[in-house]
Amino acid sequence: MPGHRFNPEHAHKLDNPERRKVLPPEQILQELGISSGDCVLDLGAGTGYFSIPAAGMTGETVYALDVEPRMLDILKEKMKQQNISNIDLIQGEMENIPLEAQCVDKVIASLILHETGDLSRVLNEMKRVMKKGSNALIIDWEKKEMEQGPPYHERIDKEELIPVLSSEGFHVTASRSIHDQFYMIQVEKQ
Repeated sequence: MPGHRFNPEHAHKLDNPERRKVLPPEQILQELGISSGDCVLDLGAGTGYFSIPAAGMTGETVYALDVEPRMLDILKEKMKQQNISNIDLIQGEMENIPLEAQCVDKVIASLILHETGDLSRVLNEMKRVMKKGSNALIIDWEKKEMEQGPPYHERIDKEELIPVLSSEGFHVTASRSIHDQFYMIQVEKQ
């Protein structure tokens, strides 16, 4: 059973100046090291917060996966306005990613893992679609009480997630906090 899902009625909150100060997408994506030949998967792409800048960093496809069609509709409109043609919109669930095995070089999983009821399955799906030696960037909410974000009981503690990632076959290459609200973990598929 999944945790809470982000309400599309609040889509405007995803792309506001305050969020961009705390989570600057271009700067964060630089840490993932996207190159012009990389195929990228953005899990829970929403309105394209990371998909759009990722599309500018690669000449290959950015797969924007989201369970909510209304979010993908917003992203589609942004793509049209900005004349972006290398984002492939995919409606689907992160527990069952509708892509072939070993087809992506980079994965972005931003503020989405807490929404699953089956973390192991999501991580296995990520691993399945990633090429050997490819890497992923995981961003999620710190496990503490705060006004923004999901309820405390749905948050995943960073110190608990790291050993799970290792046990699922990922090599953790970096982890850090972002503005006391979020954490970021970088992993490589072994």
